[in-house]
Amino acid sequence: MTAPLAVTMGEPAGIGPDLILQLYAERDARALPAFLVYGHAEFLRQRAQRLGLSLSIVEATPETATSQFPNALPVLSLPGDVPDTPGQSVAGTGQVVIEAIARAVADTRAGRTSAVVTAPINKAALYEVGFAHPGHTEYLAELCAENGIVPLPVMMLAHEDLRTVPLTIHVPIKDVPGLITHDLIVETLRVMARDLTARYGIAAPKIAVAGLNPHAGENGTIGREDVEIIVPALEAARAEGINAIGPLPGDTLFFPPHWRQYDAVLAMYHDQALIPIKTVAFDAGVNVTLGLPIVRTSPDHGTAYALAGTGKASPSSFAAAIAMAHQMTANKS
Repeated sequence: MTAPLAVTMGEPAGIGPDLILQLYAERDARALPAFLVYGHAEFLRQRAQRLGLSLSIVEATPETATSQFPNALPVLSLPGDVPDTPGQSVAGTGQVVIEAIARAVADTRAGRTSAVVTAPINKAALYEVGFAHPGHTEYLAELCAENGIVPLPVMMLAHEDLRTVPLTIHVPIKDVPGLITHDLIVETLRVMARDLTARYGIAAPKIAVAGLNPHAGENGTIGREDVEIIVPALEAARAEGINAIGPLPGDTLFFPPHWRQYDAVLAMYHDQALIPIKTVAFDAGVNVTLGLPIVRTSPDHGTAYALAGTGKASPSSFAAAIAMAHQMTANKS
C-alpha cells in the first residue's frame, strides 16, 4: 500500500491544526492523497469540535494510516499536554511540535512515509523549550545530516510554473551584498538544477538569475556586485553544465512572458523572490525545501493566531503544499 504523507501539526495555537482538519473534511472533494498527522490526537478532537467539524480521529502508524484515511483522520499521537487555546501559545507545547517534526522526518527518511508537509510553527514557543536552531528549515536540514554533513537547504516558493529561490533570506537589506558570494551562488544553482530534475521531472532545467542592482548593475556603473561576483559564478555554473542565464534585471524579469521562458528564478534577496509569488498567488503559494534527501513542502503563511479556531482561514496554500508533495514523490519514483 502507498506510504502516506507525513503532515506535522505545527503550532497548536495557530491555524495549522484548523487547516489540517478542514482539508481532511474536504478530502474527497479535493482528491487529497492519504496523510498521517504527527501531533496530538485528543487536542485535534477538541479543535475539530470547536470548528464544528464532525470527524472521526484515530491513532495510527505509518503502516496503518493509508487504509484508515478514507474513514478517519489518522494521527500519530505524541505524549504531552496540548490544550486547545486558539491564538494563545501555551508553555511546554513546543516540545510536542519539535518531536512531531523529528518523527515525521525520521519516518520519511526510513521510507515509512513518502514526504513531509509541515504546518507553521512559532519559533518563540520552541525556543522556550530549548530549540537551538534559527528556524524550521535549519532544523530539518540537521535532521537530514549524513555522516555529520548537513545538507544545504534551499527555500523555493512555487505556484504552478512560477518557482523562485531567494539566495539570501531573512537578513537586513544592508547585509545582502556582503552575503552574496561566488560559492553560495554556485552551490544554490547546483541544488536547484538537481532537484528540478529529480523532484519536478525537468530534464534540463533553465534557470534565470536576477541581478542585485538596478538594471543588473548596468555593466558595473550601478554597483559592482553583478559583474564581479554574479557573472563569474554563473560562468562557473555553466561550466558544470547548469543552464543558468543572467544576471537579468529584476524589474523586468518577472513580466510573465519573460519568466515563463525559465523553469525557475534565482533571486538575490527575500523580497525580490517573494513579491512575484505573493502577487499572483497570495494564498496559494507553496514553500518547498530543496537540497534535502526527502521531499518537504509547507504552506506559504504563518500561524495567523487571529484566525485560529475561527474556521475563517483559507486552506488553499496548505492544500497546494499537500498536492505538490504528492506530485514530487511521484516524480522521484
